[in-house]
Amino acid sequence: MTLPDFDPTPVYVVLGASGGIGSALIRRLARAGGRVVLAARHLERLQPLAEEVNGHALSVDATSFEQVEQCLARAVELHGRVDGVACCVGSILLKAAHQTSFDEFSATVTTNLTSAFATVRAAGKLMTQGGSVVLCSSAAARIGLANHEAIAAAKAGIIGLVLSAAATYAPRNLRFNAVAPGLVRTPLAARITSSESALKASTAMHPLGRIGEPGDVASAIEWLLHPCQNWITGQVLGVDGGLAEIKSRP
Repeated sequence: MTLPDFDPTPVYVVLGASGGIGSALIRRLARAGGRVVLAARHLERLQPLAEEVNGHALSVDATSFEQVEQCLARAVELHGRVDGVACCVGSILLKAAHQTSFDEFSATVTTNLTSAFATVRAAGKLMTQGGSVVLCSSAAARIGLANHEAIAAAKAGIIGLVLSAAATYAPRNLRFNAVAPGLVRTPLAARITSSESALKASTAMHPLGRIGEPGDVASAIEWLLHPCQNWITGQVLGVDGGLAEIKSRP
């Protein structure tokens, strides 16, 4: 019996691929020669990018355990395995706790933390040969920022999730890490970045003197996904212009 040739080209799944960071990541992975599966709620937003990178687009609600598992199963069906998964799904809610409704809090946790947990769950089931999973936390989970209570709670949950999953799946060589960005110029953050005063204040908070671009975060995720980083797990990489760790000079 002749065994099929093994294709060493890495296979990546990106959830939230239609967003600013997700789409930048897809392009980087494809340029590096990876085979990519793009997932997001709205298929029509994914199709042009999928055609651009010769990838497969899937309509997926990342907050659904079943749909995320089906997404990874479809990637395995298409390519024989999955080597890396990135969950770039997220939201922004800037409100003090006493001004936040139950529905707003619930939606924030569901969008950010439930999607991350669904990703970990599916990877644990289907990435049986090991690999890399990268989740997106936030600098707001690592430093106290006013009016960030709901999003900080959800993103801090992702850090705990990464640490526990890294311990659980280390014997299978399945690695879990996260990036923790500061403010990034994406469509999601347009309400902040489109305001001159809000942008100026946000820029001043970042010691390196600028807010992030999607490529800044995408390059960090790409690095963590790469098989060469096979001795890194349980880490949270700040990609935040120094926001969470250092204080700017006055």
